[in-house]
Amino acid sequence: MNKVLFSHSYFMRYDPKQWANGTPYAPLATIGAAALLRENGYAVSLFDTMFVESPDELMPRLTAERPDFFVVYDDGFNYLTKMCLTNMRDAAVRMIQLARREGCIVIVSSSDSTDHYQEYLEKGADFVLLGEGEQTLLELVTAIGDGKEDLSHIQGMAWSKNKLPVCSPMRKVMKDLDQLPLPAWDLVNIESYRQVWMRHHGYFSINISTTRGCPFKCNWCAKPIYGNRYNARSPQHVIREIQWLKEQYGFDHIWMCDDIFGLKPGWVNEFADLVERKGLHFKFKIQSRADLLLQEDYVRALARAGCENSWMGAESGSQKILDAMDKGTTVSQIAEATTLLREHGIRPAFFIQFGYPGETKEDIELTINMINRLLPDELGISVSYPLPGTVFYERVRADLQEKTNWTDSDELHLMFKNTYPPAFYKQLHHYVHRSYRWHFAVRQFKRLIARPARFAKNGLRVTASIAWNFVAAIIARRKLKKLEA
Repeated sequence: MNKVLFSHSYFMRYDPKQWANGTPYAPLATIGAAALLRENGYAVSLFDTMFVESPDELMPRLTAERPDFFVVYDDGFNYLTKMCLTNMRDAAVRMIQLARREGCIVIVSSSDSTDHYQEYLEKGADFVLLGEGEQTLLELVTAIGDGKEDLSHIQGMAWSKNKLPVCSPMRKVMKDLDQLPLPAWDLVNIESYRQVWMRHHGYFSINISTTRGCPFKCNWCAKPIYGNRYNARSPQHVIREIQWLKEQYGFDHIWMCDDIFGLKPGWVNEFADLVERKGLHFKFKIQSRADLLLQEDYVRALARAGCENSWMGAESGSQKILDAMDKGTTVSQIAEATTLLREHGIRPAFFIQFGYPGETKEDIELTINMINRLLPDELGISVSYPLPGTVFYERVRADLQEKTNWTDSDELHLMFKNTYPPAFYKQLHHYVHRSYRWHFAVRQFKRLIARPARFAKNGLRVTASIAWNFVAAIIARRKLKKLEA
């Protein structure tokens, strides 16, 4: 029986912001691929890099297990891996080199390696899987195990021939996701995840994917793994996984890590019906779009199923910028969706990005005003980040010199020429957060005044937050002004 040791390239300790946040999620795509190979007779194991300090910690596992294959299979459902951070790329390369030294056949599957397969082959990978990888991986290890030398018939991969990279035709993405086995959760030390969550947040969250891909065409969004197709698991298949996870691990909360949750007509209603019928009780968060969140039956079904938080890609408060992004949504839709979510008891959250080409001071002010007017319950701010394969990347490609990726997720370095220098956008991130927190605290204060019992309990804390964030926002604004020139 061939042995396959799986790993992934996300080292949480190499990402200071995420390490401080304490929100680790298991490498879902990795354990999904492992489950498929195990179902087909392979002995699989996992070197989970989430909490380890160095890629060199792989060595004892290689020595002890002596696997035939070492597979770096990144979690394509986690946006952090889609960002292709250089810290993680360097860690992946180190593991590749260690595994090659121990005589393993090395296979890599990730957004970064799909975009830069030649570089990964040069660093020692024997094969790079291009796009959706499970079926390609299974065919590849089976063919090698059977002693086949000509592997060119296998779709969706790159390899070296006469020291030059060769690619086979791309594989079509899977349509029937229910045919895949449930992820091999038993390979994960789930208690290590639970401990971090409980220590930082007092509850335990787990991740589930119900779909793959996104049919929308925002021109800055890269989709090297699942593409523009949108395929969904059946609600019954998802519920089966949720039930099993609840019985095994007793989680409190789920992150539905789809690019867009429940886009297929009727899916969320059927899902909510099953949740109620099975007597399941859990909270979850999703990612969605402003225009989809205007459908009241959709939002009502989300609430019925247990959704407590919906992140939407608001991106900007300037319609000019939304149109330039090919976002397909409007500023008014963002406001309407925010209101509708709150009416159904779901907390709205915004993804915002600054620095898109053509963005002016006026566009920035429109975005800040929108944030402080709508006051989402959570706020994630980034700057425009060019990734290969996007229209946006091609627009700014000439400006990208040595630096084309961030080192970690908190770097927020603008890597192309724009209205302001990179330092401005880093400070803008700080200022907007302080301004938002001040406005948010003021709203809390007004609500507490109307409820004396709650004011007695929380009034001092909220008052202190108002004072602190007001002063911090003024200081941050002054620093920002100095960087405008």
